[in-house]
Amino acid sequence: MTAKIFLKLIAAVVAVLMVSLVAVDLLASRIAESTYERTLTRELQEKCRMIALEDLNAPSSTRIRDLAIAAGGRLTIVARDGRVVADSENDASHMENHLSRPEIQAALGGEVGVVRRNSPTMGVPFLYVAIPVPTGALRLAVPMAQIRVQVDAIRQQMLAATALAFLPAMLIAGWFARYASTKLGAIIEYAAQLAQGNFRARLARQGPDELGILSSKLNETGEKLQAMFEQLQQEQVELEKLEKIRKDFVINVSHELRTPLASIQGYTETLLDGAIDDRDNNVRFLSIIRQNAERLGRLTADLLTLSRVEQGITKFQFASYYVNALLRNSIDTLQPLADRKNVVLRVIPAPPDTEVFCDSEAVHQILSNLIDNAIKYTPEGGSVTLAAQLLEADSTKPLRVEISVRDSGIGIPPEDLDRLFERFYRVDKARSRELGGTGLGLAIVKHLALAQGGEARVSSIVNQGSTFSFTLPVHDLGLDEQSPVQSQFTIS
Repeated sequence: MTAKIFLKLIAAVVAVLMVSLVAVDLLASRIAESTYERTLTRELQEKCRMIALEDLNAPSSTRIRDLAIAAGGRLTIVARDGRVVADSENDASHMENHLSRPEIQAALGGEVGVVRRNSPTMGVPFLYVAIPVPTGALRLAVPMAQIRVQVDAIRQQMLAATALAFLPAMLIAGWFARYASTKLGAIIEYAAQLAQGNFRARLARQGPDELGILSSKLNETGEKLQAMFEQLQQEQVELEKLEKIRKDFVINVSHELRTPLASIQGYTETLLDGAIDDRDNNVRFLSIIRQNAERLGRLTADLLTLSRVEQGITKFQFASYYVNALLRNSIDTLQPLADRKNVVLRVIPAPPDTEVFCDSEAVHQILSNLIDNAIKYTPEGGSVTLAAQLLEADSTKPLRVEISVRDSGIGIPPEDLDRLFERFYRVDKARSRELGGTGLGLAIVKHLALAQGGEARVSSIVNQGSTFSFTLPVHDLGLDEQSPVQSQFTIS
């Protein structure tokens, strides 16, 4: 590719130089001919004046030829009546009268006569120069062929000089063609790389000239294409991830809905088939139907809650609250449930007047889910501890308060900890459904914490209990009260 560009540039330069050489030849030839003719005319005039100093009353033919040879032309002397007195080339007595000749007429009129024309005597073109003399006119003539020979010699010298002058131009043109072809070849190769999808390729820096600027702009284009390509790849990954989430979500929801719906349908058909009159079972069947209907209601409510939070539909009302007051409100709400199961609820408060910037209803929902789960999975006589502590700020995170719910239950196996906050994920599915769980509580906890600028985590030791915790900022982080958390979707 570089060789082809180099040859094309050289060919273009040679063509330009050849056209220039032809133009120089044409112009220089005309100028040289015109200049030489003017110079020769002046020389002939001067020679005529010098010959006129001789005695021309009765010159011998030998003298006339010597003077002509010395002058370098044909010498003719004409009387006032046009008669040829003497001529260096022909016998004057046989020559016709020259009174009609333009140059002779000008000389006889007292002026210098200059004419280019064919000689009737010699039959070839001559340059004639005639001056007035006392006896008539004195004329010198030079063949035009002699002028052309001189002009051709001057022309050849000028062409040779011009060709020599073009040699440095050719060398410079060759260097430039090599320089430009190398850069253009690199640019074309880079464009081919971009066309093939190699957006990571880059051109080497090539200086501040136009080709260098073009290279820089192409590099910028490559960088932008690479960024766009990577963004599209990332979006494709996100779309695939979302599609997987959607499919898994549909599968899980269908599965979660199928069980209570099948139970409701089965017991309803049993009642309709006559069990409605069976006093030993009809109330029990209706109780089962009601329980499954309640389960469907809880599942629907949790699905709506999670969907609103993920899509940014939920309208939060952020404000500063005393963290200990939030803990007491949650304890008061769930104390009856703990009492029924004989589980002790304890509170380890934060330092007095410790505040968090949050939505109180969202925090209440988080604590309700966590405390409810803790009570469900804690055996009778166990305990659930609700605690809050102020965390130190660092360079990556603002000042925060961590709220934790620790139980003395059965604990969670290590292999399940990373997936606990996924939708519909359960460690023990049978027991979870038995206890009335929807499988969405912890996913709701995670997203509500994220929406308030915090995060949720879990730690557990099997047969020793689990600790679920989440953080809340102390100060306003400038969060959008309707910000979506779609980038934090959980995979189930």
